Amino acid sequence: MFDMMGMMGKVKELQEKMQQAQSEMQYITATAESGGGLVKATANGERRLLKLEIDDSLLTPQDRDMLADLVVAAVNKATQEAGEKAREAMKSKTAGLMPNLPGLDLGSFGL
Repeated sequence: MFDMMGMMGKVKELQEKMQQAQSEMQYITATAESGGGLVKATANGERRLLKLEIDDSLLTPQDRDMLADLVVAAVNKATQEAGEKAREAMKSKTAGLMPNLPGLDLGSFGL
């Protein structure tokens, strides 16, 4: 027999766990580099750039275009890695609370 009260309790628990996990996304960080470490970017689980480090050797007019490319590469990689870490954290927080339903995508929750 279907346990409606049990299911409602699981849904409430899932909501609470997801809210807790989402509030913790700001503390999940990932750092990525490009240009052999000349540019480093750090992003959080909310996919926000937190820090950008640029080696002084790239701060010349002739390296301007290369610097822009390296910054874009490092930032994109850091935000992607932070997003992956955030998805994994969300998955571990909600493990066992939801049945494995085909087509269920936690990406709709901002991850």
